[in-house]
Amino acid sequence: QVQLAESGGGLVQAGGSLRISCAASGYHFSSYGMGWFRQVPGKEREWVAGIDFSGRQTNYADSVKGRFTISRDNAKNTVFLQMNNLKPEDTAVYYCAASRIPKITTVRTNFGAWGQGTQVTVSS
Repeated sequence: QVQLAESGGGLVQAGGSLRISCAASGYHFSSYGMGWFRQVPGKEREWVAGIDFSGRQTNYADSVKGRFTISRDNAKNTVFLQMNNLKPEDTAVYYCAASRIPKITTVRTNFGAWGQGTQVTVSS
């Protein structure tokens, strides 16, 4: 059974930094891509960043490019999202998701498991 558990969310001032983590278990983590999504009330969940199975390829939504960095530690079955220069519009619940394929994908139906989410709040 695939399980994903996010941690590290919290409250930060605009311009600050935060790193959130996602620990995976129950499957062969290092064979599959991972993604981070975020959602605010009343809006659809949006893709934020993706990483391939090896960690060598990454991709980002335009809204976070240059500020966020996704990475993974396959030895620890963990994916990270380093968020710098945070803005109030980054406030959301952040979810990690396990892809069914090795490469990066932005398509929600390619993700087979989701974490419970972690709240990130950026104050102005």
